Amino acid sequence: MYAVIKTGGKQYKVSEGQTLKVEKLSAEEGTSIDLSEVLMVADGDDVKVGTPFVEGGKVTATVASHGRAKKVTIIKFRRRKHHRKQMGHRQSYTELKIEKISA
Repeated sequence: MYAVIKTGGKQYKVSEGQTLKVEKLSAEEGTSIDLSEVLMVADGDDVKVGTPFVEGGKVTATVASHGRAKKVTIIKFRRRKHHRKQMGHRQSYTELKIEKISA
């Protein structure tokens, strides 16, 4: 059984017992959260597709941890113009453990 959920402007295919990193959520570590924006639920041949969300669909997850991803370095350079700009970015994330999928 798996589901497609939407959180943080992105879509994720999740199944029970899976851990995944999503955009940072405002929840404490160890708390349980319900993700109600479920786009699709599939259980074998039984597939429910929402318009846009599945009616009564819910994915329950536990917040495992919060963190920051690896640094991404951005360099902008123009030759012969004495122009060089360097920046870095670290994206915050929340790690979720999927507990239950219900449709």
